[in-house]
Amino acid sequence: MEIASGVDEVELLGARGYVILEDRLTLIDAGLPGSRLRLARHLGRIGRSLAELERIICTHAHPDHVGGVRELASDGVEVLMHPADIARVQVSLGEAVRRPSRGRLFAFVTPTPARLTPVADGEVLPVLGGLEVIHTPGHTPGSICLYAPRERLLFVGDVLEARRGRVTFASPFFSDDVRMARASVQRLAALNVETIVFGHYPPLRHDARGVLEGLAAQAADGRGGASRWRR
Repeated sequence: MEIASGVDEVELLGARGYVILEDRLTLIDAGLPGSRLRLARHLGRIGRSLAELERIICTHAHPDHVGGVRELASDGVEVLMHPADIARVQVSLGEAVRRPSRGRLFAFVTPTPARLTPVADGEVLPVLGGLEVIHTPGHTPGSICLYAPRERLLFVGDVLEARRGRVTFASPFFSDDVRMARASVQRLAALNVETIVFGHYPPLRHDARGVLEGLAAQAADGRGGASRWRR
């Protein structure tokens, strides 16, 4: 499904991936292991191929967003991730056992390639006329959002969810630091956003900026909660 000019949504295993269709291809998030076939089929239907894939940007290091990377990261495909999550996925079994947490367990079971390229807060990637990296820690230490000003698109990974007609903060159950995850959303309110693109839900196209402002206000007040939305 096309969500914007040159941006397709692909139903991967466990998550939604987004492929940016330029001279070379960029994939945002890679699903669980086994997602390669789904991506290949989608590209084949539109006359493109995996041989054109240049980079994969991971919004965060959870298995349903990174698990498919290893099978896709061949022949020079670059895999980008925030340094804090690069460090997280290098956790050993011993550390996961000695200092047990849900985050360390997820990191240990997440298959990743040997080479990962760090991306920093504020870095602008050569995609969609300039794709800005926004560090929004809390769901994981290195969670990032990706903002395309030209298209007014905001890819949020799992920093936000959309359930039953309401946009909410990151899942408390799967987040490393709930308070930090909510506070991070305040950075998004100033962006000129027309469409919010989620890791597991359909895009939000109605009053996206108002929704972000509402959540930021709740975070500033120390409240949880949600903002109502319509597609």
